Amino acid sequence: MLTIETRALTRRFNGFTAVDGLSFGVEEGEIFGLLGPNGAGKTTTLRLLSCLISPTSGGATVGGLDVLKDQSAIRKSIGILTESPSLYERLTAVENLEFFARAYGMSDRGAISQRIREVLEFFQLWERRQDKVATFSKGMKQKLALARALVHKPPILLLDEPTSGLDPEASKLIRDMVGRLGNLESRTIILSTHRLEDAEKLCRRVMIIDRGVSRVMGTVDDLRRKMGAVPRIEITLASASPAYAGALKRVEGVEGVEAAGGGLRLSVATKDTDGTAPRVIATLIGAGAAVREARIALPSLEEAYLSLIKEAGQ
Repeated sequence: MLTIETRALTRRFNGFTAVDGLSFGVEEGEIFGLLGPNGAGKTTTLRLLSCLISPTSGGATVGGLDVLKDQSAIRKSIGILTESPSLYERLTAVENLEFFARAYGMSDRGAISQRIREVLEFFQLWERRQDKVATFSKGMKQKLALARALVHKPPILLLDEPTSGLDPEASKLIRDMVGRLGNLESRTIILSTHRLEDAEKLCRRVMIIDRGVSRVMGTVDDLRRKMGAVPRIEITLASASPAYAGALKRVEGVEGVEAAGGGLRLSVATKDTDGTAPRVIATLIGAGAAVREARIALPSLEEAYLSLIKEAGQ
């Protein structure tokens, strides 16, 4: 069942086409990645889906509601995180969430207080609830902005670069929390990002857009296959010998062997890792090698992304 669906969604600004005929669907409970370089049209797409702007042509439905006819209802039914947290820094965390809860139409004080505690505890901010937001770190502000987007229990979240500008530790924390959110109450999430690590770890499917146009859409593994990259068996040896690489080149299923680290690390390309790996290890042991480590290395989403963008003329 599709929770979000677009049909030739298009937006032009004074002759410039920011989003050009996008058609895609997001299933209920899915974390869907919207990838692309800066200026690709990701933010404009989210603004269209959240009814902050209207399409020039085409259309979309969000939670069964039409972006042209049901704008007010859509705004109430979604949570959105923009690139800037947009918080009131002179207010406390609780005061911020109380304000936004009422703005989203919540009126019962008891329900508001209970929900605020739930989201602040989820984002590990409960102990700082009475502190002014101006005293928060950037990562804490981002967590509070996510709490704000969730305070009214929306079934759909639109997240625009949630880890942008954060240090690696804060980025991982936000990424982990977004992953947990996707598992709660079948929440549907569109994650707009240019950080490939976020998409690879969180999203089941992704769409790469460039200059407002969809270049490719599918699972992360689909993207790897489309770029034609070959998985590799990465092997670390206790000692080196040129004979080892030579022996592996004759193994069935091996498409290439590269040596690094003075021959202590071997990288074996093969399309059939499950079938080839045992033969590779047996061949090395038979040749007298001491194998310290062996692992399967899949092509990264970053490799697929760069390859596909290059093909698109970027």
